[in-house]
Amino acid sequence: MHPSFYGQLDHQHQVRSRRLAPWLVFLLAPAPPPLPSAPAPYLVFLHRSMETPLANQIIVFNTKMMQEGLQKLGQKLNHHEGNIKLLKSEIDVIEQSIADLSIKLGKKAVNANNGTSVQEADQRVIQSICHQDKTAASIVCELRNRHSVQASKVPQLKDVLGVVATLGKVNDDNLSSILSEYLGIENMLGLVCKTYDGVKLLETYDKEGTIDKTCGIHGLSRSIGKFLDGRFTVFSLENMRPFPGDVMIDDPQRWLMLHKPRLPSGESPPGFLNFAVNMIQLDQAYLSYLTRNGQGLRETLFYSLFSHLQVYETTADLRHAIPFINDGAISLDGSILRPNGSFCLGDRRSVEVKFAVLSLGSYAPSSIISEMEEQIKLKNWEKERLVEDIKIQEDLWKQVKDLFEKQKKQLMEYLAQPSPRLQGSPTIRSPATPGSNPFAVTPRINPFAASPGSNSFAVKPPHMR
Repeated sequence: MHPSFYGQLDHQHQVRSRRLAPWLVFLLAPAPPPLPSAPAPYLVFLHRSMETPLANQIIVFNTKMMQEGLQKLGQKLNHHEGNIKLLKSEIDVIEQSIADLSIKLGKKAVNANNGTSVQEADQRVIQSICHQDKTAASIVCELRNRHSVQASKVPQLKDVLGVVATLGKVNDDNLSSILSEYLGIENMLGLVCKTYDGVKLLETYDKEGTIDKTCGIHGLSRSIGKFLDGRFTVFSLENMRPFPGDVMIDDPQRWLMLHKPRLPSGESPPGFLNFAVNMIQLDQAYLSYLTRNGQGLRETLFYSLFSHLQVYETTADLRHAIPFINDGAISLDGSILRPNGSFCLGDRRSVEVKFAVLSLGSYAPSSIISEMEEQIKLKNWEKERLVEDIKIQEDLWKQVKDLFEKQKKQLMEYLAQPSPRLQGSPTIRSPATPGSNPFAVTPRINPFAASPGSNSFAVKPPHMR
């Protein structure tokens, strides 16, 4: 079309703009010329950019409100998860206290000592060690029990804390046997030194690297008419990697705060008693001993020996709990699962050296026993309440989680759906063609525009008036 035609239209539009009402100007405005042909995505972007500000504001507002709602639900989820974690940690502490009280009471103890005293039980362990002829442990026990005056003056023994078997006690004969079998005779007869300097004093070498039989523990054995044959194990407490977690500092036994295995319900597996490291009662004489870094025997020696070894009532309980066992397990009826995943099968052998077995009932007043039993009942009641609270928090968490997923889906669907102005637009379904209306708006009929052959509403130029 000739350019002068558009100039005439523009002139007419300016004249009408001056004489007609503002709302008529929009109706009389000429349609823009058609755009060149372009792919549909380009036109969608163009249409979105041409949307009214109000529509854009509504979309932004709705999106923002839905995102804020999701954020609040996410905060509620974190809140319930924190509550569940806190309640479970409280249950761990209570279960540990119950286990400790049960150990002290000797609820599962088989009174193998027939009322013997602590001193008599210790002597039995020492005698069993002395019967292990030609061992370093038997020589140390021999010196300290039969030659105590001489032993106190020997520099080689000043740093030796004792033999592993003499440093702890348990409250059950079956537990004593299975723990001793798990460790093996070499570890049970192992010497425990406070420092590495003490280890070096036990054995010296000549220039060729040969053991000097006249010095160290080899020389001591000859002084009492004994002979040392073969290797022996020595533990240096300061060189051991201690337990990295927290301990119950307020308790003299310094129990380790370990996370018990948990079923999906939050309960411990059936038959689970405790961790082996927390079922050892440290001898009264060694409770106050701490390394230079402030760790006791439980955090160093016994954690090194047992780590997270779990203890169960029966073999069936142990096998059912295998998915929850990471560092081995034992059962009171004799099963052993090593940390490397191997099982010890076959008939059990008699254990020659075991931990001393004592039940609190053999030397504690009845009033203390009654008080501890009452404490166990109270803590079991507290545990039941906490389990109920966890169930409530888990139900609330599930409700919020479902609502979160529902609203998240609604937001994604809202963002994915096309703009209202784009719905039904032919330009989305196919590219624009020359002469088509890319704005997808039906042209309004201008009642004031002159029809062909009629000039009744046309505004005449001044020279034609």
